[in-house]
Amino acid sequence: MKQHKHIYDAQGRQLCCTQEEKIYTKAHAKELLPGHHERDGHNHEHEDSDDDGHDHSGGDQSAFQMFLPAIISLLLLLTAIAFDNWIIQSWFTRWVRIVWYIAAYLPVGFPVMKEAVESMGKGEIFSEFLLMSIATIGAFAIKQYPEAVAVMLFYAIGEVFQTLAVKRAKSNIKALLDQRPDEVTIIENDQPKTVKAEDVNIGSIVQLKPGEKLGLDGELISDTASFNTAALTGESKPDTKQKGEVVLAGMINLNSVSLVKVTTAYTDSKLSKILNLVQNATAQKAPTELFIRKFAKIYTPIVVLLAVLICLVPMVLVRDYVFNDWLYRALVFLVISCPCALVISIPLGYFGGIGAASRNGILFKGSNFLDIMAGIKNVVMDKTGTLTKGVFKVQEVNIDPLLNKDEIMQMVNVLESKSTHPVATAIHEYVGEINHGIALTNVEEIAGHGLKASINGKELLAGNLKLLDKFKIEHQIDQSEIVNTLIAIAYDGKFAGYITIADELKEDAGDAIQQLKSMNVTPTMLSGDKSTVVKMVAGKIGIENAFGDLLPEDKVNKVKEIKARNESVAFVGDGVNDAPVVALSDAGIAMGGLGSDATIETADIVIQDDAPSKIPIAIHIGKKTKQIVWQNITLAFIVKAVVLVLGAGGLATMWEAVFADVGVALLAILNAIRIQRMKFN
Repeated sequence: MKQHKHIYDAQGRQLCCTQEEKIYTKAHAKELLPGHHERDGHNHEHEDSDDDGHDHSGGDQSAFQMFLPAIISLLLLLTAIAFDNWIIQSWFTRWVRIVWYIAAYLPVGFPVMKEAVESMGKGEIFSEFLLMSIATIGAFAIKQYPEAVAVMLFYAIGEVFQTLAVKRAKSNIKALLDQRPDEVTIIENDQPKTVKAEDVNIGSIVQLKPGEKLGLDGELISDTASFNTAALTGESKPDTKQKGEVVLAGMINLNSVSLVKVTTAYTDSKLSKILNLVQNATAQKAPTELFIRKFAKIYTPIVVLLAVLICLVPMVLVRDYVFNDWLYRALVFLVISCPCALVISIPLGYFGGIGAASRNGILFKGSNFLDIMAGIKNVVMDKTGTLTKGVFKVQEVNIDPLLNKDEIMQMVNVLESKSTHPVATAIHEYVGEINHGIALTNVEEIAGHGLKASINGKELLAGNLKLLDKFKIEHQIDQSEIVNTLIAIAYDGKFAGYITIADELKEDAGDAIQQLKSMNVTPTMLSGDKSTVVKMVAGKIGIENAFGDLLPEDKVNKVKEIKARNESVAFVGDGVNDAPVVALSDAGIAMGGLGSDATIETADIVIQDDAPSKIPIAIHIGKKTKQIVWQNITLAFIVKAVVLVLGAGGLATMWEAVFADVGVALLAILNAIRIQRMKFN
């Protein structure tokens, strides 16, 4: 027999030998427990760790199999109650009656008593299992047989429901894991060959059929392919990739057979990093959760002591003291005191929030960041790559109406094809395919000015205003009125018009800002770009606080100003270049986690699809999670406090105690899993 090794969290609290550990293990969800690591046995096949030494074979059981002991117990209990009250049987007396109730008790009671004994043997004295065992055995001792069976029966039913709830919470991780296939088809000696994904070498060619999931990161070598990226971004709309573009593990090929050259090892793929992040997210606990855990450890032995005092103290204070009556009150008190509603529903609520976020393409590195986002008052954002796409786009084309606009733009497109400048790329994307019928001669790139060429003996110029001045081309442009990059055009010695180019705003940037404002969150933009551009972008999307021409230390000072007002700050950027600001903020949010390994490593929260609209969604999920958690705390404490007082005073029976324990726990769990059904888009 393998020696048991206790499991502890970062605060030194024992995590094994508890009801929480039992339920999460039964649900094959040990990775949801704090202190769980890869060495605990979790892998793609979801094998349980044997670290705890328990036999939790129920993980693969169906719901019916899990409920079967409770069903047997319920049928025997109802029959016994019928024989006692409605269908009187002369033989149903004395030892027959006792044995019948014991038979009804054992299917649900024996596993709990077994857990209680094992827990005591391993140093966990005041466990939930012990409380329920003492309470029900005590009820048998004072001949309250139906109540003894009912308490344990409903406790067992509650435990099954808790296990099912944990399984449901875990489904988000499993859904992600299912996106990473174990096997892939590679092309070897011009023949397809199926191999394990983890054995594929960098440089291998993977063949991907329609409907198949890509197992490794790579480079598309087919001309084009369309992918479903929902596993990575939360967005199900197809994403078309061209030859040479990066494709990632977890993407589903939609249309034709595609070939992908592997560029990253199986364990280093973006999806693997995302899975590790989600699986480990529960390790960083929210303060509320940590408090409840600590509270339960102190609360339970205190309640046991109070139960003993309730039973014994009246012996010297009450004249007509009846031991069985006061023992019954103490047992009721014990049943009510069980902290199941708190220790299961609260972690479940937080994990539900993490799961809901991952389903929306938002990765939280811990439940503590859910709490932080719930209280965020300021969202400070970088401009480039956060609110803008980071890619130059043509914003305005202003051509002399006396000239043929299309003809002029075709000529400029051909001229710019001779340059590798981002401006040239932007113009090419705007105009389209190059018209090779246009013949250029005497092409010249003038450094710091622009391009010059001859077309049919006429001179074509495209560049900044200094280029026009150099060739003495008259124009009426006031550059101070134009904030974007300007490309002036001259043809045949005359000014022909201009093009403005700028970084393009993300489609949902304006909507994201309005949503933040509606939540009473103040958006602020900090950028190293020139102030005129920053002010223009801010004006378009409705940000009042916008600052440009900032160095990294300037951004830090701006955030310090906000923190000085005792207001919480979330910073949204690339997670790398703005490391000082990220460190200073309460929560660092990285945009575009798919594009950078570093963002996944450094940020507290990763938005996988670059969408600014996910920022208010992250705040909304944080607020809703915290709301549900505090609803559960309030419900549990109020109901338990009322019934505890009634129980101590002899006004509550075991039936009320069952509601205060199992009933409240079930209500809290049902409330906790609500967030998994919510829509946040």
